[in-house]
Amino acid sequence: MSGSVQKGSLNLVADVLVIGGGPAGTWAALTASAKGAKVILADKGYCGSSGATAPSGTGVWYVKPDEKLREEAKASRYILGGQLAESRWMDRVLDRTYANMNKLGVSGYPFPVDEQGNQFRKSLQGPEYMKLMRKLVKKAGVKILDHSPAMELLADEHGVAGAAGVHTQSGETWTVQAGAVVIATGGCAFLSKALGCNVLTGDGYLFAAEAGANLSGMEFSNAYAICPTFSSVTKTAYYSYASFYYEDGSIVEGAGSKKGRSVIARNLLAGNQVYAKLDGAPEDLRPLLRVAQTNFFLPFDRQGIDPFKDAFPVTLRLEGTVRGTGGIHIIDESCGTGVPGLYAAGDAATRELICGGFTGGGSHNAAWAMSSGSFAGEGAAVYAQSLGAHAIHRNPVGLSSSPLVHQEVKPGVAAQTTEVVSAVQAEVKPYDINLFRTDKGLTSSLGRLDELWKEQRSREIQRTPEGVKAREAEAMTATARWMYNSALARTETRGMHKREDFKGTDQGQHHRLISGGLDQVWVKTEAVAKEGVLS
Repeated sequence: MSGSVQKGSLNLVADVLVIGGGPAGTWAALTASAKGAKVILADKGYCGSSGATAPSGTGVWYVKPDEKLREEAKASRYILGGQLAESRWMDRVLDRTYANMNKLGVSGYPFPVDEQGNQFRKSLQGPEYMKLMRKLVKKAGVKILDHSPAMELLADEHGVAGAAGVHTQSGETWTVQAGAVVIATGGCAFLSKALGCNVLTGDGYLFAAEAGANLSGMEFSNAYAICPTFSSVTKTAYYSYASFYYEDGSIVEGAGSKKGRSVIARNLLAGNQVYAKLDGAPEDLRPLLRVAQTNFFLPFDRQGIDPFKDAFPVTLRLEGTVRGTGGIHIIDESCGTGVPGLYAAGDAATRELICGGFTGGGSHNAAWAMSSGSFAGEGAAVYAQSLGAHAIHRNPVGLSSSPLVHQEVKPGVAAQTTEVVSAVQAEVKPYDINLFRTDKGLTSSLGRLDELWKEQRSREIQRTPEGVKAREAEAMTATARWMYNSALARTETRGMHKREDFKGTDQGQHHRLISGGLDQVWVKTEAVAKEGVLS
């Protein structure tokens, strides 16, 4: 590890370390523990209340094992996603999601019931779900490190062997030596203030790349959510009931939550404020919508707005890879990354296998989190146990691409980090760079992002809470560079990736784009598995 270990540091040993305490991380911890592994889970926030799932309700891709229903479910996103999803993976995820949702029912999750007493298992309320997951993880004997973001992975010549980080409330550093690590750190929303997303800064992507793993589908990373200008709640599904208006009350033609976000974006770019009204929601459904997503309505209630009757101003808030589908490339059924001892799950991993290039929204992403978390937890446990007694005698070093040091924070470091974050946001937030992509716009943006990366690369970063923010800024810079290099390489429009200079879909580009590299980013193609692909 770079730098000496401080006296006040916490040094732990486990079979499996899970980084991230959302749905994917907690399912990984549970399944690894069930395999007999000693598990530690480190969360940047408080496991059970941090991350995109915790504050909101979400649909779940829960489909009974009926062949016709399953085929319909698989076909629903296949064309939208540019035919990049794989039938075999969809089957695996549907099977495991069905089993895990049923486990939640048995474990005490308060699913609503119909008049016959049957549970309705197609959605989850984030607060209840994550509270239960924390309880189950603790009951399984997993040690939870809250407020403990990782700052780097540890590795030796045999592969990944743990991670090091800092406890943000005490400033105490921590090190966990482990036989295997599951990255479940979520996606990257670039600190855009989308609800629950301010812990999601792409850290896991950077850690994985520093360990030698690749990324996949990073061009499918420009998800924007419709939301009121005065709210951070990004629940775009509700806008399927909306009509969109100009200030004078005339209709914005073609605007909508499914395909019409571009119409809204073009109007906002032109300086035309767009307004929405959920006037398409049937009267009898409106009370149910309130129950399903209580926090969606809180900002309206505070402002004295009835969203079903009153028009309110909307914007598009960047959700990046949280609602995108790009992430760490996984190479096998246990969600291994190809780097020995390193696994990825949830939004940290690519979701192309079940969504292709179009957002999984809440439901597919929720299913992917609980299933990939389970696959990764099992895989990590088996791998760690295969190392035997030799595992504890390893002497791994830190992999951070910037030197991490034990020093007092120098004056001006916080301001420097804030500047970097703002500079990255200036490249990824604008619709005319990230949503409406062109060769010129992407190339110009990459020039600035490459310079930002170089500036950060050689700076010393303190192992402190302030240093965590500097690493987040680095991760966001790296994420943007993988995104835009991949977007440049896909000279077509497919899924959510829209090229203004290549508006059609090119069947010759029916492949995945794998990317990687730190100082020098590279992109290559990889064939989509032909076996079992839907017609």
